[in-house]
Amino acid sequence: MEKRKLKIRDLTLRDGQQSLFATRLSQGEIDKLLPYYENAGFYIMEVWGGAVPDSVMRYLDESPWNRLRSVSKVMKGKSLLSALSRGRNLFGYVPYPDSVLEGFYKEAIDNGLNVMRIFDALNDIDNVKESIRMINKLGGIADGAVCYTVDPKTEVEAPKGFFARLFGKKPVEPEKIFTDEYFVEKAKAMEALGAKIITLKDMAGLVTPSRAASIISKLKANVKVDVDFHTHCTPGYGLASSIMAILNGVDILDTNIWWFGGGSAAPAIELIYLFAEPLGVEIDVDMKAVGEIRERLLGARKSLKDFDLGQLPKAFDPLKDTIPAEVREQVDRAVAAAKAGDEATLLEACHAIEAYFGFPKPNELVKNAEVPGGMYSNMVAQLKSLGASDLLEDAMALIPMVRRDAGLVPLVTPTSQIVGSQAVMVAIDRRKGNPDYTTKSNQFISLVKGEYGKTPVAIDPAFREKITGSAQEKPYDVSSYKKPENPVLAELGGVKLAANNEEYLLLELLPSVANGFLKKRRTEEFEAAKASNPAVEDTKKEEVAEKVEITGPTFLAPMGGRIISVSVKPGDKIKKGDIMFVYEAMKMENDVAADKDCVVKRVFMSPDDVVNTDQVLIEFE
Repeated sequence: MEKRKLKIRDLTLRDGQQSLFATRLSQGEIDKLLPYYENAGFYIMEVWGGAVPDSVMRYLDESPWNRLRSVSKVMKGKSLLSALSRGRNLFGYVPYPDSVLEGFYKEAIDNGLNVMRIFDALNDIDNVKESIRMINKLGGIADGAVCYTVDPKTEVEAPKGFFARLFGKKPVEPEKIFTDEYFVEKAKAMEALGAKIITLKDMAGLVTPSRAASIISKLKANVKVDVDFHTHCTPGYGLASSIMAILNGVDILDTNIWWFGGGSAAPAIELIYLFAEPLGVEIDVDMKAVGEIRERLLGARKSLKDFDLGQLPKAFDPLKDTIPAEVREQVDRAVAAAKAGDEATLLEACHAIEAYFGFPKPNELVKNAEVPGGMYSNMVAQLKSLGASDLLEDAMALIPMVRRDAGLVPLVTPTSQIVGSQAVMVAIDRRKGNPDYTTKSNQFISLVKGEYGKTPVAIDPAFREKITGSAQEKPYDVSSYKKPENPVLAELGGVKLAANNEEYLLLELLPSVANGFLKKRRTEEFEAAKASNPAVEDTKKEEVAEKVEITGPTFLAPMGGRIISVSVKPGDKIKKGDIMFVYEAMKMENDVAADKDCVVKRVFMSPDDVVNTDQVLIEFE
């Protein structure tokens, strides 16, 4: 009897590096790996979307479009190339109108993308239906992803102190919201809209083996298209839950290659390979080619040591190395336990295998806070860059409270970013002795207002009024969208900031990041023109910083970040509540309002300035 073939979606070049290394893998490192990917036979390679368009501009000063084109050119259609789209939020952090979605989808497909995995952070089907329609119309493959999340914890289940922060009252048994049927109904709705693949997207790795068995089996019974399972290993369930997904008929499994697997990322394909024969499936990938990639991937990981949140496993080649008897024994034990539905023994065996090879232990902090690995790695990286790493534990402990207040949203970008950054802000508020939610990001206000869509649980009107100023829910208004300007840069020879459609799309998607990225490109072009033609005039003006003594009351930066816009100037009379400036911290835009009536004496910031926490920004009379 021919074995069932298990198709693999390789996440190494996108989600793997995003989860373990804060999306810092450079184009140069990817170019070294691509020739070995060409004949590996992965059904799908996830290479784009998610945090990539933002991060490659923000941190690597690279073009997202060049990244997609370079992969497509080498792969020559031998594996389907996929990206992750946040539905109405696309690859950004706010809702966008259909014109922006369609522009990006068309450009992506024209540049070699095949599969767009589409999800909504609230599991609001209204937010994904247009994306599914557009991808199908443009000739791509729409992959509908249902975001897995869990119900609130009871006092018995919660770590000490969590319950008080979650509810602030005596124990109650919460309503069961996120049942198997909840996820199945979302999947059926996406299939009805035209999704050609259905993914159970477990971004936090919270799907237990028993839950993987029940949900995957029900999805297979209720949808006709291929079912994909995507999970992470952070809390310790990833490998065991993948085994249960295979046993229950999953068609596609998401994995990473050894050096980019485990920990806060998805399981390593090499570990899945150990289970293939006992489970009666064939991994539909050329494992010899995978080995060639693996040999070179170690160097890529070492190049990311400054961002590495994991630990290096032992070197292992399942095709060449002898599998130790103790590992083989644990594999057989795990398979027997999986078939018997013995979750405890299955997890114990899988943890023993991972420990033997040196993969990280289950992260209890992440498990208890119920956050995705990418969110955790990003919070660590961002807080480190802000010089505020000591806030991590406080912020993590506040995440369940902020999530509950915001309508029990699943934690996946952008809601993970919104909730995570807001938890950091609450932690800072508490440290300063301020009431919770004194400092709020624009995106948190929009989420509570209703602009991101319908939350799984209704938000308390009193909380909505506290955060937004109104108890009334207000959905996103597409008609209010204003296309960003494409300014003429007089100081750079009168050229426009965005030189073509693909650059203007970046400006529409991520205006703050793209503005700086594109200005660098135009500056480089201007300097190159000057070098080749000395007659070109340099119209840039030198600015001399004036050293001044500060004598009046000051306004300090609430949190380190980058200034986006400044709306006050010396001599302005401002009232309490007036917006003084907008800055970006942890990828969230934050309006900063005056806390009293005052007169501006001096302003010590300009757009694009990077500021530190408690840096003096404004002096008042």
